[in-house]
Amino acid sequence: MSFYEHRRAVRILSGIFAVAVVVSIVHYTDNYVNYHDFPQSRTLPNPSAALVLGAWFAFTAAGLAGYLLFRRGPSNLALALLAAYSWSGLVGIEHYLVPGATSMPWWRQAHVCLDIACGIAVFSFARWSARARRHSPVSLTPRQIPQ
Repeated sequence: MSFYEHRRAVRILSGIFAVAVVVSIVHYTDNYVNYHDFPQSRTLPNPSAALVLGAWFAFTAAGLAGYLLFRRGPSNLALALLAAYSWSGLVGIEHYLVPGATSMPWWRQAHVCLDIACGIAVFSFARWSARARRHSPVSLTPRQIPQ
């Protein structure tokens, strides 16, 4: 794109965000319901099952707020909230800092890895959008975005 096209950016974000939310529901539900089946660290503090569940609600609330704000216009707050939401997936990397994580069943590996990939995608989108907006020839505010 030679200039920032907000409608296209919203379509892209809508797809990424929808997939990220669905994958996070699967991952966090499995992590909460089957908490004791996940490898636990012997040296680092382990979050409780309740903290895992609470984190999903907090991350998802930030993501939803960022998504809704972004639809109105690419504000700094919207992008910051989307970047915060990306940690919902990126935090899955911590599973692999614990011995035994690679011994989890294939389907658990799949949703953890997909959640990490979604976190990367959401963060990358927020970063791209911030750069594209900054380098756009016209500063787009919500009132200037064509409907």
